[in-house]
Amino acid sequence: MTTTKNTTIEGLPAITAQLVKAEQANLPGIESLVAPFKFQSQPHEYKVTALRECPTPMDLQTCDTPDKVAAYWHLHIATNPYFDSERECLAVILLNTRRRAKGHQLISIGTLDTLLVSPTSVFRLAVMTSAASIVLAHQHPSGDQTPSEADIKVTRDLIRAGQLLKIEVVDHVVIGRPNFSSLRSLGYFY
Repeated sequence: MTTTKNTTIEGLPAITAQLVKAEQANLPGIESLVAPFKFQSQPHEYKVTALRECPTPMDLQTCDTPDKVAAYWHLHIATNPYFDSERECLAVILLNTRRRAKGHQLISIGTLDTLLVSPTSVFRLAVMTSAASIVLAHQHPSGDQTPSEADIKVTRDLIRAGQLLKIEVVDHVVIGRPNFSSLRSLGYFY
């Protein structure tokens, strides 16, 4: 037993095409109001584009200590046009194999005491720029540099995600006013 489908309107079965025509007859002009949705048929080529140049002194180009990460934060991230000192902001500093900063990205801007963080957003640019490792940094608007339980849990989750991607999470620095703390130095990395 063989059956063939009669198609008349853009690949629709004949019965469906007849129903569409009947509806269009009942509602004249409907085809100009509701256009059919079509997916883009062609893929696109993408590229990573630098947003601004960030001149960095030679002594800060290597982000291998919490002091240097905090100084890098104050020099580049706190001056970002989207940075808001009244809300928690998370940034990732991308490092090469010698732990020299390749660049940074402001990942998330949250609320007074909360940030939304996902491994996808943290590691996306690291993968695209072939970063060997990353440093996480975020500030507490309260000025207290003590990491919260959520900070510790998210950091451990991101360390595990980085291990799968072979991108080391070197440290997570919590910026307070005027001090900072390093989760690695506090023993939360394992």
